[in-house]
Amino acid sequence: MADRPEFKEIDGKAIAAEIRAGIAEAVAHRVHEGRVPPGLATVLVGADPASEVYVRMKHKACAEAGFRSFQHELPATASQEEVETLVRELNANPDVHGILVQLPLPTHLDEEKVLQAISIHKDVDGFHPINIGRLAQRGRAPLFIPCTPYGCMVLLEKAGATFEGANAVVLGRSNIVGMPAALLLVERNATVTICHSRTKNLPEVIRAADILIAAVGRAEMVRGDWVKPGAYVIDVGINRIPDASTKSGFRLVGDVAYDEVKEVAAAATPVPGGVGPMTIAMLLQNTLRAAEAAG
Repeated sequence: MADRPEFKEIDGKAIAAEIRAGIAEAVAHRVHEGRVPPGLATVLVGADPASEVYVRMKHKACAEAGFRSFQHELPATASQEEVETLVRELNANPDVHGILVQLPLPTHLDEEKVLQAISIHKDVDGFHPINIGRLAQRGRAPLFIPCTPYGCMVLLEKAGATFEGANAVVLGRSNIVGMPAALLLVERNATVTICHSRTKNLPEVIRAADILIAAVGRAEMVRGDWVKPGAYVIDVGINRIPDASTKSGFRLVGDVAYDEVKEVAAAATPVPGGVGPMTIAMLLQNTLRAAEAAG
């Protein structure tokens, strides 16, 4: 391992802070010119504790960047029509430049129809079928890229990863992270393999990766001997595992066994402090872009 370059921890917290500082500066300039600040509306249906935390964090980030934010909460019993009506009202509101419907929605609601109801020009989460469709087609850029995969790509760029001709593996095939991340890697001319629960010889497939994005939701699944020496590893997972030594009785870990992987990889993201802060930074970036496009 003597020829391996010194390991680099990819500090998502610091990179996100730099991006957010640039966004706040752009917003201040926009307001100084007499234009309205960017406006982000969130729609939270039901009282899922994790979703409530995420929404609160997003509104705090908006305030720090000089955005206006509009918080809408509906009961878990809200009908499909009630949710879609609210989305259509937000589409028509000129002060709202971005609309974020917090997922997952209660099971009785049709998530696809709700996402389709969002104006493509306000789809700052990047989940509208047209935006995803454009992402999948050569030469057709989406208006917005889904925030977490967007953040993953920025982290890889900042770490110095080479995309052209690289073998890239995406572990997980969700609509929110895995599939869009794979499409973004293809766009950058990487050769991409998408792995999932039915992939045969998974450690062997991952071991061929120059770039690995792990987004499968299984605590420390990827071990150090699964990783190619010199690989770039992005860990999207956030998992709670019991830890009696902590006040809460648990600690957060990713999908990657970080202490093992850092002995092998060229660079990797920690959990927490890696991808998480980037998701909100890219949401603000998308919302600012929507505001700029609106005038």
